Amino acid sequence: MALSQEEREEFLAEPHVAALGVDAGEDGGRGPLVVPVWYHYTPGGDVWIMTGRDSRKARLIAKAGRFSLLVDRIEPTIRYVSVEGTVEETVPATRERLTELASRYLPAEKVAPYVDFAWGDHGPQVVIRMRPRRWVSSDLGSG
Repeated sequence: MALSQEEREEFLAEPHVAALGVDAGEDGGRGPLVVPVWYHYTPGGDVWIMTGRDSRKARLIAKAGRFSLLVDRIEPTIRYVSVEGTVEETVPATRERLTELASRYLPAEKVAPYVDFAWGDHGPQVVIRMRPRRWVSSDLGSG
């Protein structure tokens, strides 16, 4: 059964690890690039991710101008939300954005050490903001 707009937005706002998909047409006809990512979403807003400024993912997203995210769970019911949309903005990452993102996924006591490590080790990062345009969702155990 498809989720309501409120249900799908609330589910996407939970801190799931998403599968990001983007067209990889530059690779001689191979399929899309699909990789796990941390993301941030507030219901009614845009989705944003952080990635290396010079990463393959960032290059492919810039070329395509869009990407998709899929989040799911298997308990207590199988539920998923897929969202696809256009890139609205790509800006240099800040330490504050990295802290915000890490805080969604890590216990409070591990956020600062992770941010210190990642900020120093991962090289220049960018924040890519996507405006959700198409949604597909379902809860296979409801109804």
